[in-house]
Parts: sequence; structure tokens; C-alpha cells
Amino acid sequence: MSSKRNYFGKGSVVVPSDGAGAVRRLAITADTLVTQPFEGIVVIPDVIAYAARTHGSRDAVGWRNVVKIHEEEKEVKKVVEGKEVTEMKKWKYFELSDFEYMSFLDVQERIMELARGLLHHNIQKEDVFNIYAQTSVNWQLMSHACTTIATPVATAYDTLGESGLTHSLNEPDCVGVFTNAELLPTLSRVVKNTPSVRLVVYDGEAKATLLEEIRGVREGLVVVSLDELRTTGKAQPLDILESRKPKPEDTALIMYTSGSTGAPKGVVLTHGNVIASIGGVYHLLGHHLRSDDTFLAYLPLAHILEYVVEVTLYAVGMKTGYGRVKTLTDASVRNCKGDIVALRPTILVGVPQVWETIRKGILAKVNSSGTLKKSVFNGAIAVKKAGVPVLDGIAEAILGGVKAATGGRLRLALSGGAALSRETQEFLSLALVTMLQGYGMTESCAMCAVLPPELMQYGSVGLPVPCIEIKLIDVAEAGYKATGNPPQGEVCIRGPAVTKGYYKRPDLNNDEAIFTKDGWLRTGDVGQWNPDGTLKLIDRIKNLVKLQGGEYIALEHLEATYKGCNLVNNICVHASADAKQPIAIIIPHEPNLRNMLEARSLPGVDVSAHLPELCSNKAVQDLILKECNIVGKKNGFKPMEILEAVILTPEEWTPESGLVTAAQKVQRTRIAKHFESEIKEIYKNQ
Repeated sequence: MSSKRNYFGKGSVVVPSDGAGAVRRLAITADTLVTQPFEGIVVIPDVIAYAARTHGSRDAVGWRNVVKIHEEEKEVKKVVEGKEVTEMKKWKYFELSDFEYMSFLDVQERIMELARGLLHHNIQKEDVFNIYAQTSVNWQLMSHACTTIATPVATAYDTLGESGLTHSLNEPDCVGVFTNAELLPTLSRVVKNTPSVRLVVYDGEAKATLLEEIRGVREGLVVVSLDELRTTGKAQPLDILESRKPKPEDTALIMYTSGSTGAPKGVVLTHGNVIASIGGVYHLLGHHLRSDDTFLAYLPLAHILEYVVEVTLYAVGMKTGYGRVKTLTDASVRNCKGDIVALRPTILVGVPQVWETIRKGILAKVNSSGTLKKSVFNGAIAVKKAGVPVLDGIAEAILGGVKAATGGRLRLALSGGAALSRETQEFLSLALVTMLQGYGMTESCAMCAVLPPELMQYGSVGLPVPCIEIKLIDVAEAGYKATGNPPQGEVCIRGPAVTKGYYKRPDLNNDEAIFTKDGWLRTGDVGQWNPDGTLKLIDRIKNLVKLQGGEYIALEHLEATYKGCNLVNNICVHASADAKQPIAIIIPHEPNLRNMLEARSLPGVDVSAHLPELCSNKAVQDLILKECNIVGKKNGFKPMEILEAVILTPEEWTPESGLVTAAQKVQRTRIAKHFESEIKEIYKNQ
């Protein structure tokens, strides 16, 4: 791995512009924006063809089969209308096979069979095909089959309920949908309200009665398995694909955002957008990506970050193993290893909530291992932090157990999707692996900035990706000036990876608060240029709240920092305009909380009490408030940024409950509504 800090020169530089302010690009590609990774790759099918030619019979993608599902009954304590009740709940645990693999040539062959199968079923270039399925090899095979014949793919998170799925099928008038057998019951309830759907493709084992029920919804509705579609396609001549090859300007994806505000928006991404994005990643990080690396894929492929990362690494020739969030660790499987230990990846990508969970899981294990082991672990971290060369090898040996939990081979990790707390980034970089950050959005094919290892630092999202140029514009009401020192303002982006608009949304596409007349996309994020040319995100404009004293606080920035408190599992910071300080709604990290309560012996606190009881205990609330504010003060927060109070809740926030998006971003408005009475009570006593 290159560690030369001068690899990227000045990092980013101001380039001549059309009078649009100080426009910055990556210094080493300042003359021109990147539009492709290699010569001859201009559309997504070119990536598949290139990988087959270049990497041939090597392992490309792997998966695990479900051998058996184990059901275990456990007692669960819940608070219902103020009273604690006990109920029995069944938990499913998977027993999985070892990873099985398909070569790059196999992948290409299957894609072409499926593409010909779609042509047999009269799927046209003007049609839209929906993918409503879990991240898997088959997700990618179906998506590439569609892009091979220039049919746009609309994405739907597999966690979508009936109304969300109906919207994602009806708005683009989808003619077909690919799904998993376990999601067919939801689709069966929706399909009668989606008149454009005439082809359903599924994988897995489905009940014959359910398939007949879907076929019976209306005349001409065809339901086939993935294998049946492949068999149909095999019988078709290969040359029928020639006339359907896409052009760079053709739509590849209608990628629906996870909808943190309002109904999901369909971001239209062309083949050219996606290829430019792949080129951007390759030119920035390509020298760190090796064909003998292994990548674990488990994030939703309906999220643009996972899609672009997977296709980029596929082009490089890297082996990808598909896992599931439910089976990542040993704790969630039976009679086998979790996906991460079974695959032993060298590259891992995650959203902040994943990394926070990993860090707090490590700490919970360390804290429960006894005083001696805890002291040894903390000593090893301190040695790594101090960078003492002589002791570094000893520290590495001590930390070997932590690294073994992720397979022992990790060498690079990337966090994207939202801000990661400094505490978590630093801890995991010392204890586990170099933890990089990135910044992007669906509208930019996930690419705006990425922190390369050469410039490893905390709190920065990195350098502009070479398929993007960036400028800052003033946010006058909050005092951010693009000409200030340091330059601060709303991040605006332009370039070949950036969308030209949203699907069927002229109201948004003609809104100059989003798309300016001279081609800039206003992100709504507030950024700052650092002296080394890297970008730091300060917050989002819509999450800036003016308090009683007339000063603004940045809710997202506060959340990312307070999440660094070991007692916090998830958090939503809230403030109203008449408040002096913010408050926070917090899901405690139960193992770490119990460890601290045992160590502190607080009066009036029964450490063995169930979590709902602990959450309602004033002494526990005060402890978590104090620990959060220690983190805030350590990070230099002003008095108005320090939390006034906390509301504790034992209930997890899930996409199903509507309190977080499918990408695990907090649904701020909905959480405030959910805890309205508790919030009013706090502010009443302010």
C-alpha cells in the first residue's frame, strides 16, 4: 500500500472556470474530468465483457447455500402501555454451506442467457424492469441482463412495505420485476395494483399455490423462476443481443433514494454516469485494488454505494463473496462460521451504523473479559496510537484476536453513506484496519470525495473523485463563506458522474435550488476545504437549527460525534427553535451500559433489571447524558451544543417501523413525532 503523502500532490486545486467561483478538482487529474476506467469501456456491459476477457476462469462471485434453518424460542421483555410484559419469540438462525464460486466467464454466459430470455418475453428498450430483492449474485445477474439489452433497472429496497413497493413499480410503469421467493407474498398483495407488470422472475423455492395466485391476478401475467428464464434464453441465438447494445446516454438505473424526507425519488443514472463513476474510483484508488483481494458484499444493492463498489471491483478482477446482514457474524448462525470469518475478506465497505456496531461489539467483549485482559487491550491501543515502532509488533499480536473476528485479512475498509464519528474511525483504524471515509449521494453515482490511504486522517471525507468537480457557495444565514479562511459553504458538484435529474419530477428538475442553470447540483451539504486539499463536511443545511440564542447548531454533526460514546447504540439529536440546547433520543448499547453500571454501582440501579426498566431510570439517564457530554466536550463542542437531556428507548429503530431509512439514516421528523410527549416534558421544564 502506498503511503507517500505527496502521491496526490496538492490534493485538490482550483481550476479555471466559467466565473462560477473557486472550482476544485483532484490535482493529478486537474486538466480533464475522468469519464471511464479503461479505453473501450463506455457502457456497463463493456465491464462484464472486459472482466471475462481479462480474468477468465478465475473465481468472480461466491455465495453460500442455506443448509438448514434453526428456530429457537426465547423470552423477550417489552413495555406495553407502561407495563412490562414477557412474551415468547421465535428466532431464526441459519446453517450455511461453504462459499461456492462462479468464474468471470460463467457470469458473462449467465448474463447473456438471461438477457436473451428477457428478449423472448418481449422486454423492450423503452420498458423498465424492477429489482426487489436481497443483495446477491442473482441481483447482479438480473441487473446486468437488463443493462445488456438497454432496459433500465429500477431499484426497490427488499425492506420496502407494500405502499413503497407499489410506488416503485407504478411510477416507472415497470413491466417486470425480479424478486426472491421469500418476498413473493408481499409482491402477490401488490401486483393487483400494479397494472403494468406482466413478467415476474424469482429465485429460491416458492409454493406452487402462491405462484398460481400471482398468475391469476390478470391475463397474460407470466411468472417464471430464474433458472427457467435462463433455459429459455439458451435456446435463443446469441446475435439477437447485438441490436440492443446500450449507448452511454441511455438510462441504466432509476435508483430510488431511501426517502429520508417524503416519497422516494427516482434518480436517473445513465450508462455514462455509472462508467464515469467507476473510472473515478479506479483513478483515485486503483493502485490499492488488487485482483487477489476479496470483497464481502452485504449492503443493499438498491443503494448506489454498494452497486458502484461491486461493479468497480468486478472490473479489477477482485473476488466478491455475498453475505447477509443477518449472517455476518458467528453469533447469528448455527453449526458454521458467519460470512465474515468464512470469507476472510481483505476489503470491506459499510455505513456508519455497521462500523459503530463493530466497535461497540469489540468493546463489549473486551470489557467483559476481566480487568487484566482489558488493561492489556487498552495498552495495545495506546501503543498503536503513540506509534512506538519497537512495541508496535507486540501491540499487533495482542490485537490479533480482534482481527480474527473479521477473518484476520482485512487491509482496507471504507465508510460511506453518512458521517462517521472520529472516535469510531480512530478506534477501528488502530484496533482493526485502516478506516477510510467517503462522501457521495445517489445523484452523483455515490462519488463526490474519497479519502485515500496516503492522506489518512480523521474527520475528512477526502479528495474530490476525478469524475467530479466541486465548488462551495455561501450559506449566508449561518455565516459560512466560500471566500473565508478556511473556505466554507454549500457543496455543489458537476461532472460526468452526476445525474441530469429525477424520474418524472419536472418540479425538482426545474428547481434552481437543486439544479442550477450552469449545470451544478446543489447537494444541501455544508463543506470546508482543508489546507491539504481534502474536504470536510460540517453538516446539512436542512439540519441546521437556530436556537433561542440565535446561533445555529448542526444536528447531523452532533449525532456523528455523540455516536462515539460507548453507551450509545443509535441516536437522534433534536432541538426546537425556542430551546437553549439540544436533547437526544438514544438507544443504549446494552452490553457496554451493563458493564459500566457494574463498575459504577449507582444507588437505586439494579444492574440485572431489563433494558426497558434501565431506560426509565433517572440515574441511568443521567449517566448516559454525562458520558455523551464528556465526548462532546472532548471534541470541542460549545455550551449550546452540549446535550441538555436524553430520552432513552430500548426499542430498535428499523426501516419497517419507519424510524430509519433502508440505508439506516434516522428519520428525524418521524422520531420527533414518536417521542413527542417525552420531548414536550423536557422542554416544559427547561
